[in-house]
Parts: sequence; structure tokens; C-alpha cells
Amino acid sequence: MHLTCNRAQFAAAFAVAASAVPSRTPRDVLKNVLLIVSSAGTELVGTDQETGLRYRVNGIETNSEGEVLLPTQKLSAILRELQSETFELQIDDRTILLKSGGSRFRLTSEDPREFPPVPRFSEDSCFRVSAPVLRQMIRRTSFATDTESTRYALGGLLLEFAEGLLTLAATDGRRLAVATASCERQGDPLIPARTTVVPTKAMSLLERSIDADADWVDIVVHDNDVLLKSGPCTVSSRLVEGRFPRYRDVIPPTGSVNIPLSAGLFYSAVRQSQIVTDEETRGVDFRFSNSLLTLASEASAVGDSRIELAIEFAHDDLQITFDPKYVAEFLRVLTPETLVDLQLTDGETAAVFRVDDSYTYVVMPLTQDR
Repeated sequence: MHLTCNRAQFAAAFAVAASAVPSRTPRDVLKNVLLIVSSAGTELVGTDQETGLRYRVNGIETNSEGEVLLPTQKLSAILRELQSETFELQIDDRTILLKSGGSRFRLTSEDPREFPPVPRFSEDSCFRVSAPVLRQMIRRTSFATDTESTRYALGGLLLEFAEGLLTLAATDGRRLAVATASCERQGDPLIPARTTVVPTKAMSLLERSIDADADWVDIVVHDNDVLLKSGPCTVSSRLVEGRFPRYRDVIPPTGSVNIPLSAGLFYSAVRQSQIVTDEETRGVDFRFSNSLLTLASEASAVGDSRIELAIEFAHDDLQITFDPKYVAEFLRVLTPETLVDLQLTDGETAAVFRVDDSYTYVVMPLTQDR
């Protein structure tokens, strides 16, 4: 099998497929990316057996068909160093010969028949959501998962389909992120009978793989797995076992105090407040008084800090203590000009951050006598 490849296009596609390859695995075959050349086109495939990714690649000239396993680490290193616009691949049994300009590499390859199957997206009926919107929803929720929890459902994102809406929710038990967007039905897709929790890795792979000019993401949920397709990329994943928390029950009713905040200025103040904290005293006091927010932190082995930010606040003084990491991670996924509505009840009740009607973030305060 002989191929002539556009280096830039192939390298970009290979990097996407390689992102699904596990960094550590006892199965050597999974350390490869599968190249499939057929009359339908050329695909690169990576998987860790839980999550798989198929990526259609352009810029390849060939009259051959076949499959070959490409060693991920070695080929990634080669592609980074090549300077020519094109390169050639010659595959002969288990040997890969790559030529580009004055460079020549010979790599050994494993048997592609040992590579596990990765599903294709072939359904006519699906749920469809805007690609830029879904990418933003994933960024706004995935950071709140807990991939190390023994409660496996906390290591994924909940997908809910209802009345023309798609809702993504994520929680680690100390905070909750919920994003909502409109969703279309193509054909007659079935609304999943069971809770649909998708591993964080799969959703993050999709977020990184969505092309900047992609319009839509198509979603199909089966009993035990999910398929998500956007342009040349299809991500497949097994669903996470376990029960996802009843997240709506932990969102407090509208707080008695609403405070409008500019995300950029607030983020800068929170990041500054993190500097003088340590593991033992990681909390920062958020003190709201007349037109002023003061962020105060103190660590005996480090020092103390006091950050002031002018705000719109005309209520009785109020103090609440947060782990600044949880507030900063929420603000980090927003643009600086975003307006955030902070809803507070008192210093002991969960705080609610809202961005219009589509994004809600709930975070539990720390005890003030920590």
C-alpha cells in the first residue's frame, strides 16, 4: 500500500486520533493509531477500549486499500520534525517506510487485526446540537467532575434530552455545573430510558476535536454506549455505570441577595487571593459590604492578603468563605466581559452563580471556623 500525504493535514488529523490513545496500557496494540484506507475514504482511529475516536483525513493520494497500525509516539515525533509539504508512506506487510525530502524512516508495525473494533456513526435518527454551543457547554461543566471518585457517575457528564433541550450536568459532590441549550431531533431518536452519563474523557475529546467551522454535533445514545459526530470526527464511549445525583435538588431557590459581577475583574481578584493560601488554610473570606467586595486570606506559614473590588452591593454586610480554586475554575471558562449574577442567602448556604438562563454553577462554602 502506497500513499502520498499532505503533511499539515495528516499531522493535524493524527494528533486528534492520537489523543484517544492511552498513555499507559498493558496492551501494546492500543499504543497505535489504526490507518484505514478504503473506497469510502481514509480514517485514523484511536481507542483505549472504553472511548474511541474515528477521524476522516483528507489530503491523501492513493490507489490502494488496506489497514496498518501506526506507532503513535514515533510517528508523532517524526511528523513534528518534517519540513516538506508532503511525505510518502509505503506499507509492506509489517513494515512502514516513510520518506520526505532527504529524510527516510523505517518503522515496524503490529498486526491490525489485533486492534479492537471502534463503532462507526451510521444512524439516521439522532439528536442535533450546535457545535460551538456544545463545545462551550463541555468546557463549562467538565471541570466540575471527579474522575477519581469511587462513585463512578461523578466521573462523567450527565446528558439529558427533554422538550427540545439538551442539559449537561457535572458534580464532584462539592460543586455543581449545569449548562442548557436548544436541541433538535433528526428523524425519530429514542430518548434514553436510563441515565446517560458519559465519561469526562470522551466529552473532552469531542470538545478538542470539533472543527472551528463545524455547524453541528449529532448524538445517538444506546443502552450501553453513546456516539457523537461532528464533521470528520466521531467519538464513541461506553456509558458510566452508577446513579447520578438528583442535581436539581441541590440548587437553592433564588437567594435573598443578588450581586452582579464582571467575570474578568472578579477572576483577577480571586486568583490574587489564592496566592497566600496553603493546604491547611485554603479558604478565602469573601466579605460583601457597601459597594465593596474584600477577599481576605491568611496562612500562618505564608502570610496574608487583602484584595478589594468595587461592586454593586447595597445590602447588610455578608461574609462567606470559599475554596478559591472552585470559584476560579468557574470564572476561567468565561470570557472577561461576561456578566455573572451571584446569588447568596447567607454565609452557610450554597452560593449560586448564574450566566443568563443557560449556565448555573453551585458551590458549597467552607465553614468559617476552619
